[in-house]
Amino acid sequence: MFYALFAAQDMDVTVEDSSSRGRLDMAVTFNNNVYLFEFKVVAADPDGAAMAQLKGRGYAEKYRETKLPIHLIGVQFGKQVRNVVGFDVQPLRPAP
Repeated sequence: MFYALFAAQDMDVTVEDSSSRGRLDMAVTFNNNVYLFEFKVVAADPDGAAMAQLKGRGYAEKYRETKLPIHLIGVQFGKQVRNVVGFDVQPLRPAP
């Protein structure tokens, strides 16, 4: 759904973007900003796993050379409720 929403609005969307540290679920470049998404399914309550993976694997490093503002976005879906249960956003400064 996230991909369809952004792609339908003609945004630059890359899914399963590979790096030496793993695969980022989705990167969206829009309005001179880079948005990096990680999606996780959790048992019940959000536990921050999506944001932890974004930070821990350093997915933003690949995009620092763009000099654009980067935003990390961790989205967690509840396995039982089948809906978004957690949504974390952390803006990063571009590299100098």
